[in-house]
Amino acid sequence: MTKRVPNTNFGEYKQSIWVEFTTLAAQTKAVNLGQGFPDTPCPSFVSDYLKEIADHPERIDYMQYTRGFGDPRLTLALSKLYSRTLGVNVNQNNDVLVTVGAYLALYYSFTAWLNKGDEVLVIEPTYDSYVPQISAAGGVPVPVILKLDKSNIKNGLSSSDFKLDMSALEEKVTPKTKMLVLTNPNNPIGKLYSRKELEEIAKFVEKHDLIVVSDEVYEWHIPHSTKKIKGEGMIRFASLPNMYDRTITIGSAGKAFSITGWKIGWTIAPEHLSLPIRMLHQNCTFNVATPLQVAIARGFEKELALFENYDKTGDEKLLKDSYLLNILPQELESRRDELAEILKKANLTPIIPEAGYFMLADYSNLDFQENGKKIFEIINEPKYGSVNGEDEALDYKFVRWLCIERNLATIPLSAFYSKEFKKDNEYTIRTCFFKSDSTLKKAENILLELKK
Repeated sequence: MTKRVPNTNFGEYKQSIWVEFTTLAAQTKAVNLGQGFPDTPCPSFVSDYLKEIADHPERIDYMQYTRGFGDPRLTLALSKLYSRTLGVNVNQNNDVLVTVGAYLALYYSFTAWLNKGDEVLVIEPTYDSYVPQISAAGGVPVPVILKLDKSNIKNGLSSSDFKLDMSALEEKVTPKTKMLVLTNPNNPIGKLYSRKELEEIAKFVEKHDLIVVSDEVYEWHIPHSTKKIKGEGMIRFASLPNMYDRTITIGSAGKAFSITGWKIGWTIAPEHLSLPIRMLHQNCTFNVATPLQVAIARGFEKELALFENYDKTGDEKLLKDSYLLNILPQELESRRDELAEILKKANLTPIIPEAGYFMLADYSNLDFQENGKKIFEIINEPKYGSVNGEDEALDYKFVRWLCIERNLATIPLSAFYSKEFKKDNEYTIRTCFFKSDSTLKKAENILLELKK
């Protein structure tokens, strides 16, 4: 066959960090602090709902195709939930689209709304799939960097020390700028934007008439201590004045109920933004797994009932049974604090996240030596370099060494930056703390070996 050229919008055809490091973790049977999934049981009420559904093979409404844009029971639950959290009337039929995971919700949003040459402001560090998806749609990703303010380093850094310079954002705007991607809470750093920060962004997008894709899949992952320190919790971008009209909100059941393998996500957007996305969806996957949608709908119905009873009575004891508002935040806070102490004991410097379930760790002060060589000499050996011979940031090499030689999987932070900013961020790794006690203990034993 004649040599054909694939779609060049994707740029370089190479495996993502998830393919490489997930494969490496499996090959080395590593303790996995790399991938963002809990290895603890999901809430039993969600799995019980799915069991009940599976016990009724005669139910056509469970076992066959459902409404293409989302099972009515789930879209109703989501419309009630987001009407509550956004403070607007979210239409079940026109504003809600259920997708195969948040990944596809993002892909639809970019593909449906970007034309060739449209520029998209991407606040970095950020999730690595945005740039290739934007490029595939014909768009041009334009990075804007969150800068780490280290003035408070003696007291310990947190994700709130990553600051967005609004003047830098302004400098990136051109007549071709069409969209801004906001990740809140941020993956990988765990930054939870304050109301003040979001209001500044809102003024900016209104000034330049931009569409906002607001990836809020970690919206429920807010430890109670964060709310006490900040005096506020999760502020959803579309809840700000005039912002619902220009925002595509991305959500995830996998993150909300700790069931990442179910791959159910959604978009919440007004009809004029949602319609092109829905038209794309109907000609792609068309339908999403019905039993999973129904089980998730029942999970949200359970939570909504608690919220509504609380509204009627004001009795805060009712919220203690809420997985989203109490059980999940408590568990996250406990495990976050545990991993932070482990990292400190191992001479790594954690940056404490306000939200999400990832924690950054600076390894630049690591004083490990082996056979007379210091750690930074060791990781520069060819066997820890790229298989393609690329000139990579140092954190890639450190992560490979840690996985191959110490059987601990993590993710390089520089993977979440555009190429020109990778080398500026090569002394930090991303870890996931939403792991079982046994996993965290194994990780601790490995990391403490690095002090010897």
